[in-house]
Amino acid sequence: MPLTDSERNQLKTLIDKRREELAAEIRSGYARSRSDSFGAIAGEAPDSGDEALASLVADTDNAETNRDVRELRELDGALERIGSGTYGACADCGDDIPVERLRAYPGAVRCVACQGVHEKTYSHPPEPKL
Repeated sequence: MPLTDSERNQLKTLIDKRREELAAEIRSGYARSRSDSFGAIAGEAPDSGDEALASLVADTDNAETNRDVRELRELDGALERIGSGTYGACADCGDDIPVERLRAYPGAVRCVACQGVHEKTYSHPPEPKL
């Protein structure tokens, strides 16, 4: 069943709130990465363990920021779909995406069945072939 106007408005409010949260997290992550230099994390005379820990902290911070940016882009796409009237329709099969799924993951572009097929098809790196 297609989204009602009330559901669409609730989801838009949810998306707008999450976008604000993500923008704040991204700003905080970039500010932290600028202030936490490799040398400050590893110390003045780092050994290999200190260097590994500093690299891990930097990589984790970068991964978190990249995840937040990706989610922000997905939410921007959801807002575009709301504006065009296609929000809530599966991009693959065209069926309605259940409102419960959209509440849990407002950036969803596929229904659960199509998302499962997509993940099985594209989530694994190709295996080497001889």
